[in-house]
Amino acid sequence: MPEQDTAVRLDKWLWAARFYKTRALAKEMINSGKVHYNGQRAKSSKNAEIGALIRLRQGFDTKEVVILQLSGIRRSATLASELYQETPESQIKAKANAEARRLNILTNPAPESKPDKKQRRQLQRFKDV
Repeated sequence: MPEQDTAVRLDKWLWAARFYKTRALAKEMINSGKVHYNGQRAKSSKNAEIGALIRLRQGFDTKEVVILQLSGIRRSATLASELYQETPESQIKAKANAEARRLNILTNPAPESKPDKKQRRQLQRFKDV
């Protein structure tokens, strides 16, 4: 990144770091309490600081990242990954959660296709009993 921004809103930084697809979505996640800044709930207008710890939910995982650089401009994914560093504890939890999800899929597989009309009627009769 050629120049460092001095003050960047938290929602703008999360968008620039590619955690969320739009700034509106980042703002919604912050306001709903899914993003914590240094262990506390934050407002979307909070200025991000280098060295701050952010805990956020992304899909099924909770990530903890440390801000390394500030940027308010959304760039490529490789440049966005230089803005933060995920903590080792967060990486271990993500791997454990991924393995748990994988094992659950193996023990409880999803059907190959949706049930057809006859199968839906059979399921309905079964449930009504």
